Amino acid sequence: MTVNSGSPGWYLRRLSRMGPREVAGRVGDAVRRRRWRSARPDCPSVTGARFTAVLPAGTIAAVSPDAAKRLIAEADRLMCGHAEYFGVVRDDLADPDWWCDPKTGRRAPWGYAFNVPYRNEDAVGDIKQIWELSRHQYLTVLAAAYAITGDERYAERVAAHLRSWWAANPPLRGVHWISGIELGIRLLSWVWIRRLLDGWPGVAGLFEGNPVALNQIWHHQRWLAAFPSRGSSANNHVIAEAAGQFAAACAFGWFPSSARWRAGALRSLERQLRRNTFDSGLNRELATEYHGLVLELGLAAVAEADAARVPVPASIRLVLLRMTDALAAVVDSRLRPPRQGDADDGHGLVVDGTGTDRWASLLATGDAVFGRLAWWPEVTGTDVRTPLLAALIRPYANIAAAPVVTRPPSRPGHFADAGLTVLRGPGEIWCRCDGGPHGFLSIAAHAHADALSVEVRHDGVDVLADPGTFCYHGQPEWRQYFRSTLGHNTLQVDGGDQSVSGGPFLWTRHARSRVLTADTSDTSDGGTARWCAEHDGYQRSVHRRRVELATAKQELTVVDEVRGPRRDVRLAFHLGPAIAADLAGNRAVLTWARDGEGRSAVLDLPGQLSWRAHCGETDPPLGWYSAGFGRKEPATTLVGTGFADGTALLGEFTTVLRFHG
Repeated sequence: MTVNSGSPGWYLRRLSRMGPREVAGRVGDAVRRRRWRSARPDCPSVTGARFTAVLPAGTIAAVSPDAAKRLIAEADRLMCGHAEYFGVVRDDLADPDWWCDPKTGRRAPWGYAFNVPYRNEDAVGDIKQIWELSRHQYLTVLAAAYAITGDERYAERVAAHLRSWWAANPPLRGVHWISGIELGIRLLSWVWIRRLLDGWPGVAGLFEGNPVALNQIWHHQRWLAAFPSRGSSANNHVIAEAAGQFAAACAFGWFPSSARWRAGALRSLERQLRRNTFDSGLNRELATEYHGLVLELGLAAVAEADAARVPVPASIRLVLLRMTDALAAVVDSRLRPPRQGDADDGHGLVVDGTGTDRWASLLATGDAVFGRLAWWPEVTGTDVRTPLLAALIRPYANIAAAPVVTRPPSRPGHFADAGLTVLRGPGEIWCRCDGGPHGFLSIAAHAHADALSVEVRHDGVDVLADPGTFCYHGQPEWRQYFRSTLGHNTLQVDGGDQSVSGGPFLWTRHARSRVLTADTSDTSDGGTARWCAEHDGYQRSVHRRRVELATAKQELTVVDEVRGPRRDVRLAFHLGPAIAADLAGNRAVLTWARDGEGRSAVLDLPGQLSWRAHCGETDPPLGWYSAGFGRKEPATTLVGTGFADGTALLGEFTTVLRFHG
């Protein structure tokens, strides 16, 4: 079933997932929005404002030459007007149109912000394309290039674009005043732009001496204080709102309301970081990209607190510590984390050039702030952001009030609360098994119908791949495919999904999974790692899956069992885009290259099913891989069709993946 967000039916389904308190809060928001349409106060007068949250002396000198070189190359591309966002190449960044979607050519309509139909691509264009540029994270890159080189061309371009944006987007007018996450991230960008341009003579006149800038900063914070994400929407969005509000209230604390905004944002940040994070340290949305986003936002907020000497609750640092340890635990041999759930390439703070490894950067910052554990993977890459954050954030070991924490003495393989298990073997075999909750909160907005799915890599290469996300708005058939059960390495029954979708960011029924076995003990001596879980998403039937990784044989066995009456089934295995497959009957020979060397494996598929290879099909979509938001490429998907009958010993299917050498 294809469902568009914004339709009356979608709103009714969305309403059904809210509790009374959330409904009351949203009614209050609606009343406030109506009142604000005609009541737009001016920013209180500000005199004597000074920016004091500067980088400590010597910080820029700590940036490695390689990282600086990548940053400057990126800044020069931006100065020439070139960039790529979500698969769309742009050459208009020298003088951008802030309201135009370069993908469709449409311009968002003018008017009161809350009346703009931003979910309607026919009226507005691709909202992600429009919003991304106005996060101003490309301007933080230019500002960082100025801080490193002292070349005023970068600073002047930043100033020109900020003045252009402020003129084109007065408070509460247009598409850039709709979503709190956009306002929060934009404020964080402005804080870092001001910090990185501190040596430029014109910076005070751009910010604290500029009534237009002061009005924008004040209205952004007033908006965030009035319209926080609520209830079933209090996911990564509320973290971005609180982090941006807190950062601005610390660094731009020039207004009568600054202390109140700062205190309120800090309370929200502390509460929501805990709510959005499992005790194990993994993000509750079970969407890895949002784990990275929330961790970046949290670190940036703590940096502002320490720069402004604002005490923060110990629980905030503790959550960030656990998130960092969890990230170190789940990455593969090439520092790639799982590809799980939605991913939209969102970042909290960008000051690096293209080619910088996001996950290596986060682990490097974690090392500087929290200290690495002996089992952490080695990080050999460099980045710009780590020395900047490390210069502001007080090391955890130096905080007298920090609680004593028992950190994992060895690398965890099983995260019981999140239902995520990683099996590891020789030859850098990495297998992620999913037996966790469907998603976070009642709508599970960023979840996929991927219960019991597996993801297998060999030396960092996707062999059995999670296909990714590709899109959010405007292409419902693709949105539906990439988050469907058939779009993952798991079993589909009777042509349906395990969980029921009510629209692009809404699930009305959630499959419940439980892990029965998770033995991830050390297999370096040739032992076998085991995992078993089941879910109830198929009414009248239970899908149970067992996975065994025999390290001595470099062999992965997956056994699927369907308990219940006779059902039609499809078992899908999605291969990574680097994998070539030669399918004959129920055996597929897989080949690929890594670092110039040929690699291979054999995939023996269940003989009870009829197997076909699919690649790049569009009607309906099947056989695709999305490396990042807005990008997709053909990749082979092997699909076996048949039936299962749990009452006639026809409900068990065995798949064996054998790696060679």
